[in-house]
Amino acid sequence: MEDAFDPDLIHAIFKFVWSTKTPERERNEDVEIVDIEVGAGTSKKNRPATANLNALKLSCELLRMFVTEAVQRAAIIAEAEGNVKIEATHLERILPQLLLDF
Repeated sequence: MEDAFDPDLIHAIFKFVWSTKTPERERNEDVEIVDIEVGAGTSKKNRPATANLNALKLSCELLRMFVTEAVQRAAIIAEAEGNVKIEATHLERILPQLLLDF
């Protein structure tokens, strides 16, 4: 089965989130980080954030399962109301429980 989500896309999204969170995290740090690692560019602060290929594949699968479950639950609500289309309100109704389940 072909991946529903492209691992490169998921990696790009992760990198974007990491890059936006890094300055925020640095502003929130009260204590100065002491660089105890030897060598230039090896500190945690200077290392580029990346993801393992298996972690990306697993993230894609989790996202696919989450979206599939959301659509199935919203379809049940829509069908119970006599609608043939899933609307935003159906997704809004299932979202709290879905987030708790995942």
